[in-house]
Amino acid sequence: VLGLLVWTLIAVTTYYLHAAYSWVMFVSIFFWILTILFFVIYLFQLQLKFYTIPWPLVLMIFNAVATVLYISAFVTCAAAVQPTSWRQWDYNRRAAASFFACVVMITYGVSTFFSFRAWKGLGSNAATSQVTDRV
Repeated sequence: VLGLLVWTLIAVTTYYLHAAYSWVMFVSIFFWILTILFFVIYLFQLQLKFYTIPWPLVLMIFNAVATVLYISAFVTCAAAVQPTSWRQWDYNRRAAASFFACVVMITYGVSTFFSFRAWKGLGSNAATSQVTDRV
């Protein structure tokens, strides 16, 4: 939802006049589509059919790459916001897009952390870590 907000806020402005916003549009739409794809894969449990793929590792790499590219998109978007723009509505939408790009960047960063824990097997809960095999 947050990624959708970023690219729709940029799309309703005159982003094509500024090359910086094309990068923001690419990053936000690309990772929005890939996130939806991963969501569908996990929703329908398709990862169980492709058991040879190390899904925790794939998800961690995806989240890490998304974090890094969203850092560049956030910085690009925030640096290109011009408060003296003659179009006030473009300024407000671009500023909001910068804010939400920062929120998406943080969200992907947190997802990277949890994906790393799942990949390393550190995500066990209290119930599974207290089970013993006594007969």
